Amino acid sequence: MTPHMHRQILRHAPVWAAAAAVLLTGSACAKKAPADRVRVSGYVEATEVQVSAEVGGRLLDLKVAEGDRVIAGAVVAQIDTADALLILKRAQADREGADAQLRLLLAGARVEDVRQAEATRAAAEADLAAATEDLTAAERDLKRFEALMASNSGVEKQRDDAASRKQVAGKRVTGAEQRMRATTEALNRLKAGARAEEIDAARARLASIDAQIETITKGVRDATVLAPISGLVTQKLVDQGELHAPRVPLLVVADLDNVWANVYLDEPLVPKVSLGQTVTLFTDAGGQGIE
Repeated sequence: MTPHMHRQILRHAPVWAAAAAVLLTGSACAKKAPADRVRVSGYVEATEVQVSAEVGGRLLDLKVAEGDRVIAGAVVAQIDTADALLILKRAQADREGADAQLRLLLAGARVEDVRQAEATRAAAEADLAAATEDLTAAERDLKRFEALMASNSGVEKQRDDAASRKQVAGKRVTGAEQRMRATTEALNRLKAGARAEEIDAARARLASIDAQIETITKGVRDATVLAPISGLVTQKLVDQGELHAPRVPLLVVADLDNVWANVYLDEPLVPKVSLGQTVTLFTDAGGQGIE
């Protein structure tokens, strides 16, 4: 992962410097500079980076200590990813379900399903035909008994029974017609396949789950903290086992291979120095100077 970094300047011990025509010193008790030199004080400085994790959690492993040298890209810490891996597993299972649903919509109805729907419609059609015949027969019987009653030759009970049979047959026809319409609509839906809106919704759900998986996967990667630069670990800010929030600094790495000195030159001495001039640096610890 690329850790969250905060750069700042690391200031080291005071130094003093001398040039061919100028002697630069920062020591108050230093001897007076020769006439052909001037002495000024300053500090050696370097860039330091606060290394942080993009995600929060429990620090499982801190692989460096203060004073250790690290190489850019080396693993310096590991954050716990157990919860994130469980969430990732669930999201992957959801994706498999969403992908299967989309493929089912795109494939359309199976031949067996269409045949079954056709058989159901044929049965409903047969029921409707039978109910219609029963209704026709009941209507003929009712008319015959009503004619007999009109000529005083029939029995009232027979006429009433015929009316009841006609009413029952009429309800059967109504029910059969409703089943016929329902089975016809179901068969038409199977043959037409899924609507475009249903397919679009399934694709959107799959894309949403893919984005969720990508976010979780990035969080798992970010839990492995890498050194952003090569340098020396100057501070360890957390201990193994602690819980921390995202982007909270874990340690500080200083680039001591690329340092510079800032010295402070009084205005009257500016004409005595020039760009590119050789300067010798001395620290308060003593020893040979460094050109």
